[in-house]
Amino acid sequence: MTDAPKPLDIDTVQAFVRVADFASFTRAAEALDTSQAAISLKLKRLEERLGYRLLERTPRHVRLSPQGEHFIVAARALLHAHERALGDMGNPARRRLVIGISDHVAGPDLPTWLSRLAAYDPLVILEVRIASSRDLVAAFDRNELDAVIVRNEGDRQDGEVLVVERFGWFAAPTWQHTPGTPLRMATMAAPCGVRHLATRALDTARIDWTEVFVGGGVMAVGAAVSAGLGIAALAHRVAPSGTVDVSEQYGLPALPMSEVVLHSRITDSRSRETLRALSATFRGVLRSPV
Repeated sequence: MTDAPKPLDIDTVQAFVRVADFASFTRAAEALDTSQAAISLKLKRLEERLGYRLLERTPRHVRLSPQGEHFIVAARALLHAHERALGDMGNPARRRLVIGISDHVAGPDLPTWLSRLAAYDPLVILEVRIASSRDLVAAFDRNELDAVIVRNEGDRQDGEVLVVERFGWFAAPTWQHTPGTPLRMATMAAPCGVRHLATRALDTARIDWTEVFVGGGVMAVGAAVSAGLGIAALAHRVAPSGTVDVSEQYGLPALPMSEVVLHSRITDSRSRETLRALSATFRGVLRSPV
């Protein structure tokens, strides 16, 4: 009579899925509130238990092996079944997290964040509001939001700095500025913190400018830039694909670095875990070391 297979350990399976989601041992450790060494040990134990390698790791990249691509489908199903079983045992009300994300922060990565959050915590109801950093911080202070991820536009020191991002002056490759005429700008409507830092930098450098497009969001501003209407001050991460930084070409002033900050009042442990996953996902956008 052969021995029954040893059951898989949920914690090791969870560690594997998080590393796969973030493509990073570092980000997975942050999301699970543990160390990179502990994550590595769990992955080693899981691979030894299965008898094959799940991940291919280099100094710069982490990716699934062919066996890992096959196993992760079952691994996700196992984690989801585990979460549902725990929920059924406790019969808790579904949790709702109301999170605000600045329009200048969300950018093209928002679908990735939401898909990873949904995979991380299938029992949570996510309510996400996109608005200006200033409006979101005000709503947070009025207790209307559980957490916000915004650009630090003031002197507040009570948030957690997630990343510091570079800004540039972006334009379509075919866009040209006529010397002696005001610089044509696409911006968001005031009061917008990014608009303020951009116009202040131009005024300090004594560069005349004029608004040719005012958008209700970063997507609209990016569309105007891509269409060649003008230039815009944008974080490199959210600049539309195909646009170029023309700062050096036209001698435009350097823009200050911008802190992306998390403010949260979440206290229950499961929701805090979900928020850690969101923070780790955001940090991972900048392709930190594995």
